[in-house]
This record gives sequence, structure tokens and C-alpha cells, in this order.
Amino acid sequence: MIATNTAIEREVIRIISKTKEIKADRLWADRMLQDFGFDIVDVVDIILELEKSFKITIPDEVKIDTVGDFVNYVATHTISRGN
Repeated sequence: MIATNTAIEREVIRIISKTKEIKADRLWADRMLQDFGFDIVDVVDIILELEKSFKITIPDEVKIDTVGDFVNYVATHTISRGN
């Protein structure tokens, strides 16, 4: 099954919203993670969950400051997902 960018975006936002129990509709792509109170531990938790869910690796040197940064990285590094 080929994952669409919309499906990827929804899943990434679901994972991010679960971390701080923030409603998904508040997580706009251009919002800074700090705006929601995310600290480095939260970001690491999100990265670990995204790596597990999408079977990708997000290197430490990748700059992730916004919700959209997560969505864009995952979308460009995910070709397909198994069922």
C-alpha cells in the first residue's frame, strides 16, 4: 500500500497530538513546537514514535522546529507502509 501525503500528515499529527494531548486541529504545519509547550524530551518521544510507526530513521542533525517539519520529513522519507 502506498501511503499518501494526506494519510502521512494525519498520522504524524495524530502522533504529535497524543504526546501532549493537544487537539489535532490545533496543530497547524507552521506552528513552532515550543508554542505548544514541547520540550526536547517531547520531541525525542515524537521522533521515536514516528520512526517506529513509519519504519524510518530521523537523524539527530535534522532540524525540526515546526509541526510541518515533522510532516515534511516523514512524507519525503516514507515510500510505503506495510499493513
